[in-house]
Amino acid sequence: MKNTEKMICLVDGEHYLPVTKAAVDLFDNVNHIDVVAIVFIGGTEKLRTDDPDSYSEMMGIKVHFGDDPHEIPYDLIVEMIKKYDADIVMDLSDEPVLDYTKRFKIASKVLSCGIPYHGPDFTFDPLTEYDVMEKPSLKILGTGKRIGKTAVSAFATRAIDKKGYGPCVVAMGRGGPAEPEVVRGDEIEITPEFLMEQSNKGVHAASDHWEDALMSRVLTIGCRRCGGGMAGDVFLTNMEDGAKIANQLEGKFIIFEGSGAAIPPIKTNKNILLIGANQPILNIENFFGPFRISLGDLIIITMCEEPMASKEKIKKIENIVKDINPEATVISTVFRPKPLGDIKNKKVLFATTAPEAIKSVLVSHLEKKYGCTVVGTTPHLSNRPLLQKDIAKYIDNVDVMLTELKAAAVDVATKDSLEAGLEVVYCDNIPIAIDGSYPDLTKSIIHLVDEAIDDFENTKK
Repeated sequence: MKNTEKMICLVDGEHYLPVTKAAVDLFDNVNHIDVVAIVFIGGTEKLRTDDPDSYSEMMGIKVHFGDDPHEIPYDLIVEMIKKYDADIVMDLSDEPVLDYTKRFKIASKVLSCGIPYHGPDFTFDPLTEYDVMEKPSLKILGTGKRIGKTAVSAFATRAIDKKGYGPCVVAMGRGGPAEPEVVRGDEIEITPEFLMEQSNKGVHAASDHWEDALMSRVLTIGCRRCGGGMAGDVFLTNMEDGAKIANQLEGKFIIFEGSGAAIPPIKTNKNILLIGANQPILNIENFFGPFRISLGDLIIITMCEEPMASKEKIKKIENIVKDINPEATVISTVFRPKPLGDIKNKKVLFATTAPEAIKSVLVSHLEKKYGCTVVGTTPHLSNRPLLQKDIAKYIDNVDVMLTELKAAAVDVATKDSLEAGLEVVYCDNIPIAIDGSYPDLTKSIIHLVDEAIDDFENTKK
């Protein structure tokens, strides 16, 4: 037998009151639904009284009004969800009271409370969060793909490992394994030849958990996922199984790494959110950008430099974040490549997923800091045919293939380079705060880990 759902209905004053009452009564007469409250969200055309008591009497259910009938009472909606311990919010309003932007803002508020937001032809469900962790944990999520989640994950993991917290990374990806795959990055030597062996066996050896193992030298677990909802949920993933494996292994602190804009479906103690400064402001400020921002305890804005983002855009993103989530620590950063091997005095072909527009900055950094000569670059790690063309163009004029461990880095970049007799060196990307006005990134990560551990211990009590 289905349990009774406590419903809050959102109504406006553009509907004639008897029509609104008929709709609410329809829900209230369904056996498994109990309409516990109504929230008036605006509109005055057919509103004959703005007296809450009179309106409640006419509706037969308590109606809650905000301070201004012309403004959407977002905070009041959240307040009523908590007051009545509601299970669902049903929107019975319409244009002109709500437009798309306002509806998405309501959706973000409702989903942040962990309950569904429904309307006549839409349903937004809260994130799936499996409550399975037996160890302290955090998740790393992002507002999109190619904004540096794995690079930040590797950086954070190394910092956590250096402090002796014993991290384990559980990553999900679109090319992940059918069954969670354990990679002992703390025990095995991950060479280009080793990764080629894995690739020849049918393993996606450039998957995020392999990159984490290579860059951080810690225990990692690889999972798969398919599909990504507007708010970040996935259609299919075996990450819950990966989390249970992490519970059984020796890792003491577990890091769950998202994929694209998809969010790890595991309940964790704290969250790190990444925002790409190269993304449109529209997507950060609207739709489910605010929802993702609300999830972050530490928010790292990446790619904060010209030509990907102006100083004005970076500042605007920071202000948006602070308005939505004033409690979060916010750090604006850039990425700089760091070879994992010696490339001094060598001629290099650099393969990256970074956009073409930032190529000159990265090349200059490599040549000045590591004493190499970058003969050519390719931004096509995620496009195999174009990558092969670029490799063929430069392969006779270089000593080293320097490549990020992404996309076709193994089955094309590593394979073709080894067959041509080139040395292959993998490349990390290090997040660096854009100036000294921001909190220290490493210290902020460790502080968040300590808070996660405290939260885990307190929850256990």
